[in-house]
Amino acid sequence: MENQGTILALLTALIPWPPFIAFGLISLFANRWKRLSHTLAIGSVAISFVLSQVVFWSALRIEHLGEHPIAARIPWLPVGARPLEFGVLVDPLGAVMLFMVPLVSLMIFIYSVGYMAGDPHYSRFFALLSLFEAAMLLLVVADNLLMLFIGWEVMGFCSYALIGFWYRKPSAYRAAVKAFMTTRVGDVLMLLGIAYLYAQTGTLNFHDILRNPETLKVLAETPSYVAGLSVAALASLLLFAGTVGKSAQFPLHVWLPDAMEGPTPVSAMIHAATMVSAGVYTTIRMFPLLQAGQHGLGGETAFWVVALIGAFTAFMAATMGVAQNDIKRVLAYSTISQLGYMLAAVGIGAYVAAAFHLITHAFFKALLFLGSGSVIHAMEHGRHHAGHGHSHEEPFDPNDMLQMGGLARRMPITFWTFLAGGLALAGFPLITAGFWSKDEILGEAFHGAFEKGELLPLLVFLLLATAAVLTGFYTMRQIALTFLGEPRSPAAAHAAESPASMTMPLIILALFAVLGGYVGVPEGFPVLGALFGRNWFHEFVGGTLLEHPEALPFNAVPVVLSSLIALTGLALGGLVYARRPLAAGEPDPLVRLGPIYTFLRNRWYIDDLYHRVFVQPTLWLAERAVAFFMDRVVIDGFLHGVADAVWSMGGALRLFERVVVNGIGDGIGEAVKAAGRELRALQTGLVQNYLLVVVLGVLGFIVLYTVAPMLRGF
Repeated sequence: MENQGTILALLTALIPWPPFIAFGLISLFANRWKRLSHTLAIGSVAISFVLSQVVFWSALRIEHLGEHPIAARIPWLPVGARPLEFGVLVDPLGAVMLFMVPLVSLMIFIYSVGYMAGDPHYSRFFALLSLFEAAMLLLVVADNLLMLFIGWEVMGFCSYALIGFWYRKPSAYRAAVKAFMTTRVGDVLMLLGIAYLYAQTGTLNFHDILRNPETLKVLAETPSYVAGLSVAALASLLLFAGTVGKSAQFPLHVWLPDAMEGPTPVSAMIHAATMVSAGVYTTIRMFPLLQAGQHGLGGETAFWVVALIGAFTAFMAATMGVAQNDIKRVLAYSTISQLGYMLAAVGIGAYVAAAFHLITHAFFKALLFLGSGSVIHAMEHGRHHAGHGHSHEEPFDPNDMLQMGGLARRMPITFWTFLAGGLALAGFPLITAGFWSKDEILGEAFHGAFEKGELLPLLVFLLLATAAVLTGFYTMRQIALTFLGEPRSPAAAHAAESPASMTMPLIILALFAVLGGYVGVPEGFPVLGALFGRNWFHEFVGGTLLEHPEALPFNAVPVVLSSLIALTGLALGGLVYARRPLAAGEPDPLVRLGPIYTFLRNRWYIDDLYHRVFVQPTLWLAERAVAFFMDRVVIDGFLHGVADAVWSMGGALRLFERVVVNGIGDGIGEAVKAAGRELRALQTGLVQNYLLVVVLGVLGFIVLYTVAPMLRGF
């Protein structure tokens, strides 16, 4: 067993390396060959996928994996009482993430071959996508917060580079900067939380902190001297701030819809397999710390913050998604909303339900984004093949659902797979994965609200139920506007099904979107509970915690309510959009809502508020205070003062030069010339005169050598 554990730990440590190596090889050597670039990228993810599957299926056979995880660590940086370490950890939560992340990523990589064909920066795309994948895998297998944060920050860079991949478009590079700057806010607070936790515990290892009752008790009882919170609660909230930025929760949600400027495979990676999933995963990972804070100083404050931010974000983003016409932006607001579901679940203590929805959401959201990319790809090619009979001067946006329509007949594979993903997103009862995971969250909220009589679960239930109705509505609206009715533009009329490299990943992901939820069917559920036996997901993932959470007894009321909520939203969307599909040039029926539609269409004016409150004052400060005062007054003034001082000093030096240096030099020269003029008279040219001088000189020496000794004698 010990040898097996060592081998599994080694395999786990190898998982992030293939994509990272592929990034280096593509960047340095293969960037001129497109086929070689995508072969290296896909091959590297395939290797990581195989390694992950070996580790995952091996982990399933390990009893009490939560207590005895697959782990290994080595010392890295000698600081404090014990060195910081690099290590890997696979417990039940990490195992299910290892199953999901490489699988979804592999589908996205394969899909990208068809979608990015013809792009001049094809190799750069696959290089960055490989680095993105390596960072996420590092984050998943990390056994401590420092390693997790390294992967976290590398993903931040990759998202910046990939969102702005088409950097010649102003909207693309602005979206990249917006994403980078917005997530920095959360990341700084998260880094403070990591440092604070290390200062209190002397370690950042997950197992040493989260599965150590004594450490958790000390953190819960130690005051932080901030808002009456314990160290556990404050550290949890600081780490949660990183999730708010990374997973685009209110008030830092504004970057994610604009991130749709990047290529569609990037959107799928960000929304399903990497970036935003990493934020929720981190909060779920740190749940024991959040739970410890509940029993210490500050009570349930941290839980309230997490739950209310999550539930409010789920509701708010769902209302925004209703009024969007960009097919990818609808899905972006859907992602923000569904992530809110997960965090609201964490906030009411539904640990397993949050993890379950994180996994199922990854499959159907990747499917929906890749499906939308297939539609956009077809619209662009349809525009190209529309011929010269149509004016290409008309405004055309391949993402605009109002210019689509009738694509179900022209793109049957994309339609049916997109329908499967849409129904999973809406939580269509029994046959979709989204129903089982979303129902578990609503069931947990219902249990706390109506059986325990607690206020927080009641607020969460009401907000999430409303968001679920809206989710069903905008999902059916999206399906109807995109696929039903007649084409509303020449591009839609000439669209064709995408190539097999794009449709095969859709089919595989559709299977998981439909069947993936059956791993979490409650044991007491009529017929299906007996058919599938124990609730495998709840039993396995629940083992991550010190105390295994008990599954709720089956209650038909929340199940019926959850089903009715999903069906109500879908039915409303069908009545408005599917019963009589929109015709070309016809306005959206929601326009009749007037100011409400305008309010939702403009995303609650939150972006405008931020522009006025943060962007404009910053620009004013940069132009007036920094550019004028600091640059012209302070910096230029200092430099000009130095220049004037040096110029004045130069004047004094020039005077010194004229008087002293030049004066002495010129005086010596003049003296030499004067002596020359005087001595020149001796040069007569007569030999007798020269002989006379010689004779006088000789006589002088004789006198000197004869008289001088006599004088010394006296």
